[in-house]
Amino acid sequence: MINTASPTHPHTVPTWDLPTRLCHGALVLLVVDAWVSHKFGDVLLRWHTWNGYAILTLLVFRVIWGFVGSSTARFADFIVGWRSLRHYLSGMSHGRMPHHLGHNPAGGWSVVVLLVLMILQGGSGLFASDEILASGPLRFLVGAEMSGKLTTWHSVGFRLLLGMIVLHLGGVFFHLFVGRDNLILPMLTGVKPADKVPSGVVARMQSPWLALPVLVGSALLVWVGIRVWTW
Repeated sequence: MINTASPTHPHTVPTWDLPTRLCHGALVLLVVDAWVSHKFGDVLLRWHTWNGYAILTLLVFRVIWGFVGSSTARFADFIVGWRSLRHYLSGMSHGRMPHHLGHNPAGGWSVVVLLVLMILQGGSGLFASDEILASGPLRFLVGAEMSGKLTTWHSVGFRLLLGMIVLHLGGVFFHLFVGRDNLILPMLTGVKPADKVPSGVVARMQSPWLALPVLVGSALLVWVGIRVWTW
């Protein structure tokens, strides 16, 4: 792991590694594309299905990267206990928003909830069916009743996902306009202004080349996991 104790620029501090940022951006685009393709013309859901495969691949990647990636990408860095979360939320309600190098406690838990919802969304889609033209690739493994329940979840779950995305963005904009802390730009550039980071806190950056075998392995896990049941 690369130690980045010395900032790349005297006024900025490395925060998010490239694999984390690319994964974040790709998931946003794929979720939007999955919804658009489903709503406008993808009657047989072929493109929607391939979107689902790509999303599941990135979700597997993100989970693995949450254990082997850079320090700010690791779950251990941003998953905190209820007491710490409650203390942070209480501080926010009183206008106290201490800076964090990576995710703050509320943002960290919103990331976890978003990942769980997307995993459930992608997983349920594998078994969903409209009972007319399109079915998930693993629909045949479950009965009609279970497939119906999973199809319902796939629909309801998307609404829950949208609600969580709105809540997540609400927190981001709250920090931007109330806390004067831009959390969007660092996810694009990979760095934060030094005055928005706790003094002495640095990220331990993982080599981005490690992300390549992790991504390939994630794609193989998804492909094999589906193909083993459809052979």
